[in-house]
Amino acid sequence: MDYSQAAKQIFDAIGGKENLSAAAHCATRLRLVLHDEGKIDQAKLDGMDIVKGTFSTGGQYQIILGAGIVNEVYKELSKLTGIEEMSTKDVSNAGSKKLNPLQRFVKMLSDIFVPIIPAIVAGGLLMGINNLLTAQDLFIEGKSLVDANPNLADLAAMINTFANAAFVFLPILIGFSATKRFGGNPFLGATLGMLMVHPDLLNGNSYGEALANGDIPYWNILGLEIAKIGYQGTVLPVLVSSFLLAKIEVTIRKITPSSLDNLLTPLFSIFITGLLTFTIVGPITRTAGNLLSDGLIWLYDTTGFIGSAIFGLAYAPIVITGMHHSFIAVETQLLADLAKSGGSFIFPVAAMSNVAQGAATLAVLLLVRDAKLKGIASAAGLSALLGITEPALFGVNLKLRYPFIGAIIGSAIASGFLAIFHVKAVALGAAGLPGIISIKPGSIIYYIIGMVISCAVAFIVTIILGKRAMKKQG
Repeated sequence: MDYSQAAKQIFDAIGGKENLSAAAHCATRLRLVLHDEGKIDQAKLDGMDIVKGTFSTGGQYQIILGAGIVNEVYKELSKLTGIEEMSTKDVSNAGSKKLNPLQRFVKMLSDIFVPIIPAIVAGGLLMGINNLLTAQDLFIEGKSLVDANPNLADLAAMINTFANAAFVFLPILIGFSATKRFGGNPFLGATLGMLMVHPDLLNGNSYGEALANGDIPYWNILGLEIAKIGYQGTVLPVLVSSFLLAKIEVTIRKITPSSLDNLLTPLFSIFITGLLTFTIVGPITRTAGNLLSDGLIWLYDTTGFIGSAIFGLAYAPIVITGMHHSFIAVETQLLADLAKSGGSFIFPVAAMSNVAQGAATLAVLLLVRDAKLKGIASAAGLSALLGITEPALFGVNLKLRYPFIGAIIGSAIASGFLAIFHVKAVALGAAGLPGIISIKPGSIIYYIIGMVISCAVAFIVTIILGKRAMKKQG
């Protein structure tokens, strides 16, 4: 492959050096920040065999090339543009300047939660394995695998401990990531998270019971009573406290002599933030977080299959805007408080949307004759079934439109079906075929039926709409 020629064609298609502000690449995509995306020659890019798809999100124009290929093309593109190699974070920061306030807020949440997703997913999948071992009637009538094989009990207990770790100490993960994102020392952020789940505090999961019994412990500081309550499994309190920590740290550093900076800045940053967390920020944000969770649960329970169907219809369009990243914070809170929420209704809907996009993309294989599009559709369709939809969405479905319509119809019907049987996830994972392991054991059969419905409806509607579209084109 002539990477130099491919880079030159891409360079010309994006409007040349004058239109390029920043450039980087990830594992499969060129990630570009352009001054004016209206200058892109989309037809030229679409006609290139090396280009598997394109899309615009978060202020970036991304060109899907594939693993290995993108590295070589980026090297040649750098020679043409003269732009020094940048990290994806640098490009992301450059692209964020083009976003509106809401988009910047969503990007902020994404920057905080995306880095900790592997830890949450690992814990979630382990939780799913534990559910497979301990759920009754899943494999054996009236028994769990542990009941039938008592020698598995300790294995299940160990897996459960491993699974809970990320959620029990969630404030530490969020504190590190959020403080780093807000411009503070991430290790101070982790320390703040540790402070919020310290074993000397009343476990936050026991707060409701202790409140009812009047057993809440307090610090008495010069007549001021401060509740000694932990924040296990919470999201909002540590987010706000991390923001305060970063700003307090930066402010103190500015007014502290450099000779005393390493001593005084961490000391006062942690003490002041910790005091604010337990007196003001924590109690208020704990209540706000509970209200948010209760509101979402109420909305889901009240609107039932209609609300779930609307959410399923809208999920893929939300993905296009990038706003689905804001759901991570909500899902994390729902999963951290399974006793109240019963699990996350967002994950099953996301899975229905993803497999519908995959099925619609695979339907395109039966409708088109273009060899390049067939190649993209086959790989992208399988990827979407496994939970990665960007290649399918931006490389095939949005371009042709009719498969996108077929997919959101399939997603809507399947999501409504899941709501009827109250299908929820008790862990995060790959929102697609592998997501079975993340579903509440008693609902797995309905989840599988939902995926079949989603795929079948999306596939059939795409075929029908595709044939109509081709007839109109002559």
